[in-house]
Amino acid sequence: MNSPAVSLSESLVQIVNSQNTLRLTNSRLRYRLKIVEDLLESVLLKECGQELVDLLRRLRDMCSPEGQAPEYPAQEVLKVVESLDLNEAITAARAFAMYFQLINIVEQRHEQEETSQSRINSLSGESQFPVGTFRWLFPELKRLNVPPRLIQSLVDNLDIQLVFTAHPTEIVRHTIRDKQRSIAKMLKQLDQLTVFNADEQDPIPTFVHSWEAESLQEQLAEEIRLWWRTDELNQAKPTVLDEADYTLHYFQEVLFDAIPILYDRLEFAMKDSFPALKPPQYNFCKFGSWVGSDRDGNPFVTPAVTWQTACYQRNLVLEKYIASIAKLSSLLSLSQNLSDVSEGILNSLSQDQVQMPEVYETNSIKFRQEPYRLKLAYIRQRLENTRDRNAQVRANGWQASEYMQSTKALEDCAYKSASEFLEELRLIQNSLQETDLTCKALQYLIRQVEVYGFHLAHLDIRQESGRHSDAIAEIADTLKILPSSYNHMNEAERVQWLVSELQSRRPMIPNHLSFSDKTNETVSTFRMVTKLQKEFSVDVCNTYVISMNHSVSDILEVLLLAKEAGLYDPATGTGTLSVVPLFETVDDLRRAPLVLQELFELPLYRCYLVSHQNLQEVMLGYSDSNKDSGFLSSNWEIYKAQKALQTTSQKYGVELRIFHGRGGSVGRGGGPTYEAILAQPGHSIDGRIKITEQGEVLASKYSLPEIALYNLETIATAVIQAGLLPTSSDTLPSWLDAMEDLSVRSREVYRDLIYEQPKLVDFFHQVTPIEEISQLQISSRPARRAGKRDLGSLRAIPWVFGWTQSRFLLPSWYGVGTALEEFLLENPEGHLTLLQFFYAKWPFFKTAISRVEMTLAKTDLQIAHHYVRELTEPGYEEVFDRLFTQISLEYQRTCNVVLHISGHKQLLDEDRDLQRSVQLRNGSIVPLGFIQASLIKRLRQHSSDTINLRSRYSKKELLRGALLTVNGIAAGMRNTG
Repeated sequence: MNSPAVSLSESLVQIVNSQNTLRLTNSRLRYRLKIVEDLLESVLLKECGQELVDLLRRLRDMCSPEGQAPEYPAQEVLKVVESLDLNEAITAARAFAMYFQLINIVEQRHEQEETSQSRINSLSGESQFPVGTFRWLFPELKRLNVPPRLIQSLVDNLDIQLVFTAHPTEIVRHTIRDKQRSIAKMLKQLDQLTVFNADEQDPIPTFVHSWEAESLQEQLAEEIRLWWRTDELNQAKPTVLDEADYTLHYFQEVLFDAIPILYDRLEFAMKDSFPALKPPQYNFCKFGSWVGSDRDGNPFVTPAVTWQTACYQRNLVLEKYIASIAKLSSLLSLSQNLSDVSEGILNSLSQDQVQMPEVYETNSIKFRQEPYRLKLAYIRQRLENTRDRNAQVRANGWQASEYMQSTKALEDCAYKSASEFLEELRLIQNSLQETDLTCKALQYLIRQVEVYGFHLAHLDIRQESGRHSDAIAEIADTLKILPSSYNHMNEAERVQWLVSELQSRRPMIPNHLSFSDKTNETVSTFRMVTKLQKEFSVDVCNTYVISMNHSVSDILEVLLLAKEAGLYDPATGTGTLSVVPLFETVDDLRRAPLVLQELFELPLYRCYLVSHQNLQEVMLGYSDSNKDSGFLSSNWEIYKAQKALQTTSQKYGVELRIFHGRGGSVGRGGGPTYEAILAQPGHSIDGRIKITEQGEVLASKYSLPEIALYNLETIATAVIQAGLLPTSSDTLPSWLDAMEDLSVRSREVYRDLIYEQPKLVDFFHQVTPIEEISQLQISSRPARRAGKRDLGSLRAIPWVFGWTQSRFLLPSWYGVGTALEEFLLENPEGHLTLLQFFYAKWPFFKTAISRVEMTLAKTDLQIAHHYVRELTEPGYEEVFDRLFTQISLEYQRTCNVVLHISGHKQLLDEDRDLQRSVQLRNGSIVPLGFIQASLIKRLRQHSSDTINLRSRYSKKELLRGALLTVNGIAAGMRNTG
């Protein structure tokens, strides 16, 4: 192949500068992009030779710089792609994937820098405070004359919970993530040595210490070479405990230290605008996890695994506390001869000496006249004893009736709870304050203990409703408790019997379980939770989420199983487990308010809520409702459900917390969290919110400290803002009527394609890489709820994942265009004015349209059409062409009407940074899409194509090649499922 005259990096700059919408005016960003491209090219030259570099250049040059695939037939591109042998295709796919991930590192670094700079500028008065931050919020509240008492009331009850899940949307292997973090750190170091001139269009960097910069670039190249020689694919499915390890990394590396700083930012901003107000409690922002506790559809999450996960979390947080105490010991070197010490400290030292004489013998001389250091030595030993005891508890397992003797021996000199540890830290703090001293490190540690306790993150149990009813039915049938089968009862009969059984003090389930494996495990899960709460405190696990909740009996069944495990006391009507219904389908969302009303009508349940601060948590599912009804209808049904649930709760005097089950992609409720919170109806948040964070979202939001802090701050800002400055939509019924009209129309169009077209399932399985995706080793959880090849059993994540890979992104926009167009045609001038007013004034509508616009920009139906042509099996050509034509017409219709409403000339004109990022990636994803389609075609033809030369490759080799392209496209899209 003849080598073009320009390098990859020069080609990139030409592509960027050829588009007015892609002009990278920031010199640092342009330079960083050039640095990583040059580094990658140098590595590829060394590892693979000039021929590969020429191939990559040629493929990119063949594809349109507009970020779309060339019109079909793209014979020149196809000729090159089809001529590649498997090794060449794999190497090209890996190179493109690495390119995308390096670009992701650079952009994330740029985002972090912009966040930091905007904060610096704001504090120095050089610019307006960034919207969505505390420094913007409180002056805005003051400007709008929001009464301080209202602010104080909301802040006092501020309750933000972020729940990390193990949903399989993180495709990047964690070994690779480690290398990416290393590269990010080195790029940051290189930045610190770089000085730019003032010319933004042609940056000419100089280095403060050129030899250091040269050394760093050599290290970067070496790290990229090591990465290149590392397999991107997991060789085996991760275990549940592997997933726990991956997820807890974010706590260990970023979040543990971020929380005290978040509180500092909030306290400073409040005092600056409202000096008389008191800041919130330290634990206003807390974390939860489903990793190791979410058993819905995952047979590998057992009671033993959940127990192991809790022990693992406790060990991690104890190690962090031990390190913090060591740091405090170096700081608090105060001599008793030079600084007064409280009587409380001296008394506690006397007690410590009696309890732990060996610590006194070791440290009394070393810390003579240094009481704080001596006190910290006792604290450290107690923490180490607590950690060692935790290791033995973990080894014994949850079913151990008694702990080993050595465990009991540790108990006297270990902390029984985090509150005991906190009490000793406050004893030191009070003593310092009495002598007019403060210690920031001690203050930070106290805040961390307030939030993380000895459990780190609370574990939510989740299970599908059918498991509980099946278990109760089997138990009742086996023990002959009911005159007829529980399964044959209607809803009213079930509720009546469940209430009666909940009031009975006799046990229903025997100690020895002799039922089916599923029922035994269901009962054992509740018994394990009882032991968890006894061992770790109630805070570690006090929420039980019921997926596919349809009725009141679903909730009472869980309460009955909780009662049998000692988590509900029939004598007092109180319990330690919050039961959380999860409403997922559109029908369940519509039924949710009635379910709550019937539940609140039960005196038994109202009594039960008293032991939970009269607070009812309800979870709303975005993924399944979207899969069921389409994007616009799903979001509207969730919006309506929130309004109705809030009304119902207020009617019965019950506090409500909505738990938002959002995914990372738009098709599963994803998108910017700040805007999403503000788009919620009226007072549905009221200072409380709970949100899932999962998969690739964790890496994008919590890998770097400043980005993590910015994300946490924007969430907290949005919750306060939504509680004090709700939208006016509740007072305008005409808006709601118009939105209901649009929702109904879009749902009909979506369901007509997805559920009424008999060949749609075949279309999805053939023209997307869904079958290959299911073989990725990225999750311990199966891709399907059952082994059937139908939409009902397919989970929402692979549903979105498949459409994203082949560039349809259909779940995120299909049906919206027809709904809006038909609405506009009824009254072209009046309805257009109305929708443009919605877009300008109604956060819900603006957020929905903006998400659709973003996914339309990422959609590429030209490359999607290529998948259809290449992967359609014989006999399906005519029907698939009709389906594609239908999809294509809806896409064009949606683009046109969205641009008409927004007033934009091009998609994403309102967000030029996102527009640049999307289009920059789109251009290079195109050749990778051609390679993927080619490899999938070869793979699927493998068993029958015995004559073709390519059949010399095994099915395993071809699958590996296809899966590597899945990695690359996911990296380029910055999204999977």
